[in-house]
Order: sequence, then structure tokens, then C-alpha cells
Amino acid sequence: MIMNRRVLYRLTMAAIAAVLMVGCASIPAPLAGDFPDFQPDQATDRSVDAKVRWGGSIVSTRPGREQTCVEILARDLDRDLRPTGGDVSHGRFLACREGFQDPAIFTEGRDITVVGRIDGFEEGKIGEFVYRYPRMSAEVMYLWPIQPDLMWVDGRHFYDPWWGWHDPWRHHRYPRSRVSGSIIIVR
Repeated sequence: MIMNRRVLYRLTMAAIAAVLMVGCASIPAPLAGDFPDFQPDQATDRSVDAKVRWGGSIVSTRPGREQTCVEILARDLDRDLRPTGGDVSHGRFLACREGFQDPAIFTEGRDITVVGRIDGFEEGKIGEFVYRYPRMSAEVMYLWPIQPDLMWVDGRHFYDPWWGWHDPWRHHRYPRSRVSGSIIIVR
């Protein structure tokens, strides 16, 4: 009888933990779904009309009369569908959407994930190189919030620039350091 209660307790706790973990998924609802697993540099003429989910960093934003096209440097997506950083690229693509998307908001370097259908290809230049862009009709353009820079600092030695060395001004207290553009987390 005692063994059955323990087993029942453990199963109940495992079920509760599983439900809580599923509730923690942070994929934005407009980006959810199943999509083919290929990148812009693998797109061919047979890919036209395929519905895809790609992401990356914005290279430029070009508003037109009826639509705005965003040139994106394609990157892998993490488990939350946010583009990863680093030096790995899967080519470039154009995501175009009807209406005006403000270039002051869709700025260079911002992370974006896009869902849409491949319309075809468009030739453009990168420097003097002629590049063949896959062109997408974007249904969803998910612009990710800017991530602040984080700086981890050990709290004991944060205020002492001469820690570990001879301090020529030991009788002075040091002012609190100021770092602009970053969030400092002191342990």
C-alpha cells in the first residue's frame, strides 16, 4: 500500500512537471507550424509556392509604392525561432509585404523571423556581385526585441580598479562605475 502511494505520488509529480514544461514554450503564435526544412541558399525554381519560415538579420529595408521589401541575411533559428548570431549564413532573401514598413523600425542588424510563400527569384547586386535572391511574399514579419548587452561582474571587486595590485590611493573610495548601453548584473 505504501509503495502504491509513492508510485502514484511520483507519477502525479511527473505529470505536473510535464504540463508546466509544455506551458513554458515561448514560440510566438504567428510563427508556429510545420514548414519544409531548407534554407534560402538551397532554394531552387522548384521551391516556388512553398510556404517557408526563415529568419536572420536585416540588411536593408526598401519601401516602395505599394509594398516594402526587407533584405535579410539568413541565419539558423533557435528553439524559440529567433535567429542565432555568429558568422554562419544561409545566403540572403527578400521578404516583401504590402503596405509601409518603417525603415526606422526595421533597421539594419535587427533580428527578424518571416513566414510566407516563395514568389520566385530576383537579381540584385551586393557590391559588384550579381546575386539571385529568393523572393518571399511575407504573411508574418516578426521583429524581435533588441537584446541588451549583459556584463557579468563579480560583486566583490567591481568598484576597485586596482584589485590584486598595489593601490596608490587606498585612502580614497571609488565611485560607482557607469556603463552606458549595457545592463550590469552583479553576483
